[in-house]
Amino acid sequence: MENLAQTKVSKIVAQNYKTARVFTRYGIDFCCNGGIPLEEACENKQVDLREIENDISEVLSTPIENDYQKMDPTELVDHIVNTHHDYVSSTIPVLQAYLNKLCQVHGERHPELFKVNELFDEAAIALLSHMEKEEFVLFPFIKSLVEASENQYPLSEPYFGHIENPIAMMEHEHATEGERFRNIAKLTNQYEPPSDACQTYRVTYALLKEFEEDLHLHIHLENNILFPKSIELFKEYFEQSGAVV
Repeated sequence: MENLAQTKVSKIVAQNYKTARVFTRYGIDFCCNGGIPLEEACENKQVDLREIENDISEVLSTPIENDYQKMDPTELVDHIVNTHHDYVSSTIPVLQAYLNKLCQVHGERHPELFKVNELFDEAAIALLSHMEKEEFVLFPFIKSLVEASENQYPLSEPYFGHIENPIAMMEHEHATEGERFRNIAKLTNQYEPPSDACQTYRVTYALLKEFEEDLHLHIHLENNILFPKSIELFKEYFEQSGAVV
């Protein structure tokens, strides 16, 4: 990849998702706020550009096991639902139970736990609603669009108009959750348990960190790969059919 410094962070991760670990290590957001050049992202975070370029180059030299960029929109949708949506749905009740217990046992000594619990409950409600909208509205349409395009049969224009409309809503909701988890990370000292933390405390923080990392990849796959592919396909299909959207 030429001129890494001027390449957008989101594009770097879209071409090789393993670079996400590098950005996470340096505290650079690659999913919701990744639409800026690497050089600018480094300036914002006061990170040494040459150091991170070296780390990224090392990752880029390693073969990719799962090349999400090569998946078509249908494959991406199925992967996102079966991997990330299922993870979110199954992990939320576990984390809610742990956080409630921590508040009861450790809340007096660590009052920040109450705010963490509140923020996670808000995230849980928002994410479950968000995934439902994707699974019952946007994703089925994307899969229908792929099938119609491949088999060249007519597809009715969706009630929501241009596909950019629901995508813009999903991206806005992604940004909201990204900010919410930045607050959770700050409150938990980047998921570092205090010295008096019990085993449940440590497990909870480790699971919260895992949840945020999964969410970052989840959002990246949608914002930076699935949505651009779907918008491009939508424009190609409806332009060819002569429909005005």
